[in-house]
Amino acid sequence: MAERSTAAVGVAENSGVEPLAAKADQSTSDGVAQDRERETDGDEAQGGGGAEYSGTTSPTELHSGHKLARRYRLEECLTRLDGFSSWRAVDEKLRRAVGVHLLPADHARARSVLAAARSAALLGDPRFVQVLDAVEENDLVYVVHEWLPDATELTTLLASGPLEAHDAYQMVTQVSQAMAAAHREGLAHLRLNPGTVLRTSSGQWRIRGLAVNAALRGIDSDTPQRTDTEAIGALLYAALTQRWPYEVDAYGLSGLPKDVGLIAPDQVRAGVHRGLSELAMRALANDGATASRHESPCTTPEDLVKAIGEMPRIRPPEPAFTAPPEYQRTTYQQGTYGRPAPHPGATQPVPTPPAPLQSRTGKALKWAVSALLIAALGLVSWQLAETLMHHDKPENTDQTQTTDGNDKNDEKPKPTAKPLKIEAAQEYVAEGDAQAAGDVDKTYDNDPSSYWRTKYYIDGPEMKIKPGVGIAYDLGSAQTVSAASIGLRYPGDHTTITLYATNSLSSSTPVSSMTKLGTLTTTGTSPTIKVTKQEKTRYVLLWITAMPYAGKDGYSSAGYKQAVTDVKFMD
Repeated sequence: MAERSTAAVGVAENSGVEPLAAKADQSTSDGVAQDRERETDGDEAQGGGGAEYSGTTSPTELHSGHKLARRYRLEECLTRLDGFSSWRAVDEKLRRAVGVHLLPADHARARSVLAAARSAALLGDPRFVQVLDAVEENDLVYVVHEWLPDATELTTLLASGPLEAHDAYQMVTQVSQAMAAAHREGLAHLRLNPGTVLRTSSGQWRIRGLAVNAALRGIDSDTPQRTDTEAIGALLYAALTQRWPYEVDAYGLSGLPKDVGLIAPDQVRAGVHRGLSELAMRALANDGATASRHESPCTTPEDLVKAIGEMPRIRPPEPAFTAPPEYQRTTYQQGTYGRPAPHPGATQPVPTPPAPLQSRTGKALKWAVSALLIAALGLVSWQLAETLMHHDKPENTDQTQTTDGNDKNDEKPKPTAKPLKIEAAQEYVAEGDAQAAGDVDKTYDNDPSSYWRTKYYIDGPEMKIKPGVGIAYDLGSAQTVSAASIGLRYPGDHTTITLYATNSLSSSTPVSSMTKLGTLTTTGTSPTIKVTKQEKTRYVLLWITAMPYAGKDGYSSAGYKQAVTDVKFMD
């Protein structure tokens, strides 16, 4: 693939600026709004500012409360610079927070921003913050993207110190793999920095602003893979040392001392993992320099992925065990509470402990224990004599014994629950498209290798785009269901399933009008739901509202998803 990225990045060809290499030696207006822009772009002064906006239209003056497409309500302006603005907004249709970039339709970079956003949206990789919409409407161009309230920027993480070796290893691994996948599809970032890399509460690393951040600022590069690889090296360097690998300060990090050049991370800070230090230097080798330890430089994200694969895997540190403090007897327990303190140096006589159980309470306790022992011996003797008497008495085989039908000792064993036959099933679609409507019969074919699968989702575990997904089952006639055993394909945190009694297989009956039978949240693959409300019903809805994160497989990409392999209802 050619190194030049035009359709890939979709940026304007009017900048004529030097490639962005994660340096911060030139300050732009981007750095003025670094704190307010953090949640949308996370960009600070990174250098190579891109083309200045030379259009005749001034930045669009909008206010909080303005709605786009009668759906996206603007809440807070995070930055306004170079002819565009970035906002935190609310998607009123799906009731979730989103981020929005706005610029006039006649802006010199409006076309390239739209092209970049649409290209990034087609990638669909959950390792990137997803572009949700890219629209030109009413003299405005706007790009809507995910908002991650539970994610933390690398900038914030580094404010308290460098990352542990395992965390830095996970970061560079996931970011390199994600950027390698993007470049295979012809997409570049060109503005990777600590403000565009985020760690979610589940430990996953996400990248913000693929292609779009560069297009907004008119940034282009003749060597996009080299640019992104060097930026990843700078991220790893900062994660290991809490220093920016150039002579200027940036992103809240101090730069390197002037006139010393690029020095390895393990020479900047003691205790840095040597393999990661070498990897950072191989990615940062630029301007004809060679990497440390005579290793060949990494010039593409794919090279970085290969180099990481050749390293020994860095495991997380073992949890530290703190021994409990040694038990200390207090003066109150030692019987000196309220007594005057002894004179320093005076020898104190050791008090003789009283004879055990000599108090009134102790004597009463001894009599009680003695009485219990006598009673126990008498009971054992009586039972032994009773057994011997019955053993010596001959059995009367001619006697006919009649029993009362109401004899409590003649209780019959309770019958075990038996599975109910499933006559038919149909996928229940509350909103949007079906998941795999043709595979619902695989959930009751007694074949654990076949299954009905959901699509994969970016947000999770709780479903946000849909209220839920599920299957309605027909039991043939009205039955009282006591439990349901369900086989799942993907373990993890977490799956939430609820059973409802409904009146048909149709999706026209809303879930809110159904009778709830029971619910369960699990991290395993073989849960059993106990029915808490007994009700006769012919139709039962299996409703999934939360799904665990699972990796890429032959059916779908990595994301929050689940598959049902086998369902059995018990009477």
